Amino acid sequence: MKLLVTRKLTDEVEARVAKEFDATFRNGSAPMTEEEAHQALADYDALLVTLGDKLSARAFADIPRAQIVANFGVGYNHIDVAAAEAHGVTVTNTPGAVTDATADIAMMLVLMSARRASAGERYVRRGDWTGWTPTQFLGHHVSGKKVGIIGMGRIGTAIARRCHFGFGMEVLYTKRTPTDPGFPAQHVSQDELLQTADFVVIAVPASPATHHLIGAAEIAKMQPHAHLINIARGDIVDEAALIAALQSNAIAGAGLDVYEREPFVPEALREMDNVTLLPHLGTAALEVRDAMGHMAVDNLIAFRDGKEPPNRVTA
Repeated sequence: MKLLVTRKLTDEVEARVAKEFDATFRNGSAPMTEEEAHQALADYDALLVTLGDKLSARAFADIPRAQIVANFGVGYNHIDVAAAEAHGVTVTNTPGAVTDATADIAMMLVLMSARRASAGERYVRRGDWTGWTPTQFLGHHVSGKKVGIIGMGRIGTAIARRCHFGFGMEVLYTKRTPTDPGFPAQHVSQDELLQTADFVVIAVPASPATHHLIGAAEIAKMQPHAHLINIARGDIVDEAALIAALQSNAIAGAGLDVYEREPFVPEALREMDNVTLLPHLGTAALEVRDAMGHMAVDNLIAFRDGKEPPNRVTA
């Protein structure tokens, strides 16, 4: 099976890929364009793709040679799954491997936003710090506060667990149907969550239904001291509405690992001290990226060998 690997992966994963497949390593830092994706689907039997590779309906136009697209990551909103299914192309992803790492980043953003760590770090780097004072960089306490998790899947539950057991926080969550995470957590409407939570954490998958799920009207429901944390996908939040809310101090702060037009980050966000910005670090740990890569390869090997891929997302 002729395989294209669209981006540089860890050494361990690339060694395994080279051993198992007739592989071409694209190795660029930029994702594939729609045109490049269309050509790749025509030239290869299988693709191992990543976030940002534009596998749109147009990329799947005509009858592709490719039979499987193995996504390196749990989110696959950059792949038109319906178009893949229509052309008989299997799509897989890598759930599970990313859960704890992404939940850790969410907690880091909660703490950094609440305690103004990003602004304080920049203050020290500029050489502006002249010593400790009782009222310098006063933030918000996290322990014992109320956290609202929008989306109580694997990652949302892992975040809620850290909040409850690690910081004694009261947990609210939204989900289509209530769940029992094994610790106290209250299933509420999105409006109630936004109106009462001290920290709102977005952990829903990106889809047409969740595009701009959090817009100006939703942000306006949040308390003035509340913080918005997004570790899911950037376009779930209306970025312009968030910028306006932060500029007017309608909410206290935000912690972002994802952006609406990623990798573009608006200058308005970069200039503000009440927002913490990370470069999509959710799964950026060597062990996690190794695990994700091996999971993607497991899907490819199973498909090659005529077995059911463990993590198929197509029907």
